[in-house]
Amino acid sequence: MSTFDLSSSQTGGESPRTKRRENTTITPQGAPNRRNTELVLLAFAVVLPMLAYANVGLAMDGKLPSGMLGYGLGMGALALVAHLVMRRFAPYADPLLLPLATLLNGLGLVMIWRLDKAGSLLRKNFPAASNQLMWSALGVALFIGVVMVLKDHRILQRYTYISMVVALVLLAAPAFFPSRDEDFGAKIWIRFGSFSIQPGEFAKIILTVFFAGYLMVKRDALALASRRFMGMYLPRGRDLGPIIVVWLLSILILVFETDLGSSFLFFGLFVVMLYVATERTSWIVFGLLMSISGAALVATSEPHVKTRIDAWLDPMRAFAPNPPKTATEQIGQTLMAFGSGGTTGTGLGQGRSWLIQFAAKSDFILGSFGEELGLTGMMAIFLLYGLIVQRGLRTAVATRDPFGKLLAVGLSSAFALQVFVVAGGVTGLIPLTGMTMPFLAQGGSSLVANWALIAILLKISDSARRPAAEPAPTTTVDGATEPTRGALA
Repeated sequence: MSTFDLSSSQTGGESPRTKRRENTTITPQGAPNRRNTELVLLAFAVVLPMLAYANVGLAMDGKLPSGMLGYGLGMGALALVAHLVMRRFAPYADPLLLPLATLLNGLGLVMIWRLDKAGSLLRKNFPAASNQLMWSALGVALFIGVVMVLKDHRILQRYTYISMVVALVLLAAPAFFPSRDEDFGAKIWIRFGSFSIQPGEFAKIILTVFFAGYLMVKRDALALASRRFMGMYLPRGRDLGPIIVVWLLSILILVFETDLGSSFLFFGLFVVMLYVATERTSWIVFGLLMSISGAALVATSEPHVKTRIDAWLDPMRAFAPNPPKTATEQIGQTLMAFGSGGTTGTGLGQGRSWLIQFAAKSDFILGSFGEELGLTGMMAIFLLYGLIVQRGLRTAVATRDPFGKLLAVGLSSAFALQVFVVAGGVTGLIPLTGMTMPFLAQGGSSLVANWALIAILLKISDSARRPAAEPAPTTTVDGATEPTRGALA
């Protein structure tokens, strides 16, 4: 809360009837309007993917792509409209988040178009760049809608328990729809003919709203400890209820929908927000123990999850003389793509990452970037993701209300966990989960949902950085305070 220091001292020897003194008002300085900075960064975020687009065309065809001008104008128009909306409805928001999302989205479009160019070299190759551009436009449209409609992020607190119900419906819905062979046992899509949507991408945002509202009310009770064991404060038994419910929910998702990534994301998100709300390390320990035990239980009983764990333990099994039918070569191909890229990469359009086959544009798009941009390019991409998370957490620190703090932490953590889960699975750090890399990978649901996530973060940032309103100057006459002449004019 902003405070004002109003001095009321008087100099000795002077009559208060003849002494007229104007009070000094100290107004805390808010963050300046940084929309011009955002505009300059947006121009860079549009030009850089255009140069990458031209590089791919020259490398593969020896000439500039015919659609380069249309692509540049389209991305530029989307970025400009989003920027103008920010100027009008969120003038004090963070200037980096929108350019960072635009840059990642643009680079993803270029790589998807580059993999489309592989043509017959890619089995079951379906051109996806045009669809991804359409989803990008829808994502920016939703971004604009959220920025315009969401006047104050604290309004979301009113819908805490409604958010829980909606999120549970979205998570459970795919279990009632049949899966296809190309889904490899995972039930995470809702399909209507040729149209499909992955509701879990939107559920992560809605669940974050529920967690923020619930923990803001219950954080004092959850922070209480009943006893100390091995240097840790153990929570009371009745306070373990919420974390056990979320743990069981994540296990049920994993069992009925075989969705390893969403289970890890939702449970990890709740544990992180619980730790931030209560500052109890014991919650992290309990969360890790329950997560490991649940994953071990499901891995021994669910064939789909067991297959992914086997591929993680031995990614080169598919290249053995007599590989099992369940062996997959994608992780091995991706690791070889990373190795081929080396430090500086083969160059855009000059790699062979299409050997990863059907998931090269979605789950394994990082393999394409790793081969053609090398370790240097991969570190730059992870730096962009890290900046988004850092700006989100910085927004949480600057936010005045506890609900906004928890919501910003939750959204930033959900984004960071998704990046970790996907990057860890592709690089062999953890078992593959089937989630998509935010903004880069092919997938309309993920792209649109992450644009909405960025929009909410920007609205929280605008509220946190907005300067406090300066009160009208006052004068003191005979101990009474009245507005200075002209202050009401």
